[in-house]
Amino acid sequence: MSIIYQSTRDAKNQVSASQAILKGIAEDGGLYVPQTFPTLPVSLEALADMSYQEIAFLVLRAFLSDFSDDELRACVNSAYSTTKFDIDDIVSIQSFGNKHYLELFHGETIAFKDMALSILPYLMSTAAKKNDSHKDILILTATSGDTGKAAMAGFADVPHTKIIVFYPKGGVSHIQELQMLTQKGDNTHVIGITGNFDDAQSAVKAMFTDTDMIEKVNQAGYQFSSANSINIGRLMPQVAYYVYAYAQLVKNKVIRCGESINVSVPTGNFGNILAAYYAKQIGLPIDTFICASNKNNVLSDFFATGTYNKNRPFYVTNSPSMDILISSNLERLIYHAVEQDTQKTRDLMHALSQQGEYHVDLNDILSAFYGDFATEDNITAQIKRTFDNYKYLIDPHTAVSDFVYDMYAEKTGDNKHVVIASTASPYKFPKSVMSAFRHDNLDDDMALVDALETLSNIPQPQAVLDVKQATIRHHKVVSVEEMAQSVLDCLS
Repeated sequence: MSIIYQSTRDAKNQVSASQAILKGIAEDGGLYVPQTFPTLPVSLEALADMSYQEIAFLVLRAFLSDFSDDELRACVNSAYSTTKFDIDDIVSIQSFGNKHYLELFHGETIAFKDMALSILPYLMSTAAKKNDSHKDILILTATSGDTGKAAMAGFADVPHTKIIVFYPKGGVSHIQELQMLTQKGDNTHVIGITGNFDDAQSAVKAMFTDTDMIEKVNQAGYQFSSANSINIGRLMPQVAYYVYAYAQLVKNKVIRCGESINVSVPTGNFGNILAAYYAKQIGLPIDTFICASNKNNVLSDFFATGTYNKNRPFYVTNSPSMDILISSNLERLIYHAVEQDTQKTRDLMHALSQQGEYHVDLNDILSAFYGDFATEDNITAQIKRTFDNYKYLIDPHTAVSDFVYDMYAEKTGDNKHVVIASTASPYKFPKSVMSAFRHDNLDDDMALVDALETLSNIPQPQAVLDVKQATIRHHKVVSVEEMAQSVLDCLS
């Protein structure tokens, strides 16, 4: 089946999968979504005997219909190898009772963004060839901490690409910042901004639709694209790990084939949990999507009331990758919830831009999502509780989804097997993790890394060992108003 993608804001704006990957975002500011959902070409039973690479191929084969089988296999095999991941299975599942922690952090940057950003450069390079694109690709990315490093690691020194990453200065962990600032690659640029992630993301999205900016970039020989999950080339590979997780639970006889499960996902920009929703659309039996937020709880309020309101304080928390008030990928879910009405979707997004809020009725699609949040104290306590109960150490973002799941189960009595998205290694956030154990010195991240190793008996990942010795290469910090000019400066 041929899958066509269209903008959430204009039904006439239709492109192929490869064109959507190249563009990143629609010219009208909307996000590309599949007009119809494919189905998995094999039974759920057959998935149980497949490797991660085989499942990733099947999922991408279903969604990216204008790529050939040979092209997709080349992309998958290049991305998901033991040279890029530290375990043969690519992801791991740690099970305790009905909880199944899906470890998505075994890639080069020890965060779940590696799962998609390791393959995006291959998909994008293939898409460029398929569309006879003769311009170099300029990738603009806003990051709340993890996307930036993972994107640069994927695109570093890839021919005919340049990547510019904006991050909130002072709004990421020390390890996250070091990973970005020490990134090698002649085509990589990292720029801090004196604002938060929402400021960075809004400014990047504005550049994609600024005709004057687009013309200047074109004159420099480039075309815009994105490595954020607004790009379907980032989003669709994430569907694969939910399918793989389900298949592994069947394989290990934890669940019966066809049995429904729940998922609990720490959620900021809404891409990771939307991938789980898309997994359901192609045939995965998921009942409830537990949308776990931190103190920036705009999403939990939305799923309780139907009102999305970003007019509230912005908090810098101990789970910084979720410090977001404008969840871009929610636009895709809204589009599906309003019955693919592009005019209504456009009006709602305009209201968010102008008034800072909008309201939709809670229908069956939105009611499948349960939203709640964890405070910083909740997060710290959950890290300690999980370690005490299971001798299993989790990072603060995983702790958010773990805590919110516990609240959900207590409130509803729903004890189905649940896949908890474990999105980062605890080594990425040593201060937040070790504060749960009342460590004496919380100011020296490298000392905390050593203490974490002693506590967990898990060797320090190569990604952490690397930043201990790496040289800082990127120093630039600009205001939000200076972001567009800084992009042009990088091109010259």
